[in-house]
Formats: sequence, structure tokens, C-alpha cells
Amino acid sequence: MKRVKILLGMLFLLSSMSFATGFQFNVLDNQMPASQDVSGLRLNLLYGKTANVSGLDLPILALGEADNFTGVQFPILFIGANKVNNSFKGVGFGLANIHGGESTGAILGLVNMTHNVKGLQWAAANISDGRTTADIGFVNISKGTTFQLGVFNMTDDLTGVQIGLINMAKTGFLPIFPFFNIDGRIF
Repeated sequence: MKRVKILLGMLFLLSSMSFATGFQFNVLDNQMPASQDVSGLRLNLLYGKTANVSGLDLPILALGEADNFTGVQFPILFIGANKVNNSFKGVGFGLANIHGGESTGAILGLVNMTHNVKGLQWAAANISDGRTTADIGFVNISKGTTFQLGVFNMTDDLTGVQIGLINMAKTGFLPIFPFFNIDGRIF
């Protein structure tokens, strides 16, 4: 317990230094220092929200939320989740990744819930209400995609290929087909 108090004291001291936007520590949405823009390192304990983050985001048993994020999200102890409301560019690791806007890069987790992704989604379940480039997981569901690899794949608009046990695509050469499905408009 004494070590935890010392660690928290050191984090509070660091957060009060003059490089306010270079480091931020969030505890239950209390920002230290208070800033909506962080360029550098952000640590979140339980929950933290900052409008614009670029750099390294480290949730500690936490949900780290940002409106716009550029960089790497990596939960300490691999127990954490990431939420980005508007724009994401980089690599996001987390038990859950919730991206509501445009995402560019790689998103890796247990569950990914996204909108538009230019890049790779890799999770047990990838669920997107927009367009994705590549989904790899047990379950992949998107509005439109280029590539899906999983046990169950489903999309409205397939512009490439699906590989899996069950493949469903409204624009596939067949709406439901085992093992693979391709864009039916190429014929």
C-alpha cells in the first residue's frame, strides 16, 4: 500500500510540472493537469477522457476515452479499453476498442466495435457499422468490407473476398456460401 501511495504521489508531482500537455494522469475523469490536449503520455486509472491525444496512451484497469487520437494505445496488464469518438490514427490494443469515427491503422482486441476502418481489425469479434479494409476474427460483421477471415463473416457490400466457415454477403456471388465468398459483381 505504501508503494502505491508513493507511485501516485510521483504521478501527481509529474502532472503538476510545467510540461502540462506532455503528460497527463486521469483518475475517474479527474485530469492532472487539466487539459483537453495531450502530446506525449497519458495514463488513465479506471476512467479518463481527454479531447485530443497524440502519443502513448496507457490505461491501467481503465477505459481511456478521446475525441481524436494519434499514436499507440496499450493497456498496462492488458486489462483496459479504448474509446475514440471521432478520429483514430495509429495502433490500438485493448480488451475492447470502441471507435465511432474514422480509424486508420491497426485495432487489436477481444472485441472491436468500429465505424469506418482503413487498416486491420483483429479480435474475437469485429463489429462495424461502416466500411472496413480487413477483418480477422472468429466473428466479423460489417456494412462493407474488402477482406474478412473468420468462422462467421457477414457484410452487405463485399468488394473482395471472405474466407471462413460461413460467409454471408449481399453482393457475394452467392448470398451465403461456405469456406469462401467473393464479390459477385466481378462476373
